[in-house]
Amino acid sequence: MIEYCPARADIDLDALGDNIRTVRSGIDGQKIMAVVKADAYGHGRAEVARAAVRAGVDFLGVAQLGEALALREEVGSQPRILTWIYAPQAPLDRALRAGLDISIGAPWALKAIEEAAHATGICAQIHLKVDTGMSRGGFDLDALEEAARRTRILEEAGLVKVVGLWSHLARADEPEASTTAEQIASFEEARTCVARSGIEVELHHLAASAGTLWHPSTRYDMVRPGIITYGLSPNPRVATARELGLRAVMTLSADVILERVLPSGRGISYGHTARTSHTTRVGVVPLGYGDGIARTASNRAPLLIAGQRTHALGRICMDQFVVALPPSARAGDRAWLFGDESFGLPTADEWAEVTGTIGWEIVTRLGARVPRDYHGTGEDTLTVS
Repeated sequence: MIEYCPARADIDLDALGDNIRTVRSGIDGQKIMAVVKADAYGHGRAEVARAAVRAGVDFLGVAQLGEALALREEVGSQPRILTWIYAPQAPLDRALRAGLDISIGAPWALKAIEEAAHATGICAQIHLKVDTGMSRGGFDLDALEEAARRTRILEEAGLVKVVGLWSHLARADEPEASTTAEQIASFEEARTCVARSGIEVELHHLAASAGTLWHPSTRYDMVRPGIITYGLSPNPRVATARELGLRAVMTLSADVILERVLPSGRGISYGHTARTSHTTRVGVVPLGYGDGIARTASNRAPLLIAGQRTHALGRICMDQFVVALPPSARAGDRAWLFGDESFGLPTADEWAEVTGTIGWEIVTRLGARVPRDYHGTGEDTLTVS
């Protein structure tokens, strides 16, 4: 564990709880699965998951099976956890002993879960996944009937219990795209097929963040908010996080470690992609692409220092980058990279815009050597007198 770092990511668990409550206020009583995959989008899986549980979510979702096994140890026996990425020969016996819900989206996976249930004597809680148009994972519709038939046999033998039927939307962040309606129609076909086999599904779930916000007909029995849990918009061009009533959970900052004055005509950083046009005060921020700061942010990254907006100068290096310093700024001042817009900070979505990516990537790729500093609990702090 690194004991000292001049940068930190402040993680506001109360903001996380508020975002979950914002989701709940906008739906119609559906269950909520908080998605905490990829180390909770870079925020820290264990702390975020516990805060989400305190905020009242019904499920946790985590992509990789290895993550899910670790998460079960971190949060205890509750709530239920769904996991969906694993390969043949994965330790599904351990997954069953850990009480995990397992996604099944291929014939080999159905066979593997059957063998794990036989080996452990534990009835597997499964969610059948169908491909409704993502072309990524899940049973094709023309293969679903046979999969459902086989699953029904396993149910009757007490080896599996179908908890869910689910899929994933490809273009829900584009509210006007016809693709979502087409996927809903395919999902309805899948529902009919599974019901015809005699399987009674407890939870149908299709909507992640964008579906939850902008496509009410995709909500079914449970929604799976991911990026909105962390206070970022699925599509800032449709609505910003602030317009959606969301609060950024992560605030990234670092101490300015150096200040100096450069003369006119001085090249800056590798390749001299920036050059001063006049006498210029600059500072150095101790973060770089080794910490997940995109090199494509070179010369463009927005920051707030000494209460004033500024930007990176020159190329982002592995461990540091140069920034234009406001007149009153000094070494030791805090450079704020991104956080909540309501505090006047640049946002992760702004960083995404200047680097040609999405807010998901900005927060998720933050490196492990940047310490996460947790505040709050996630619980509703309102009191009634």
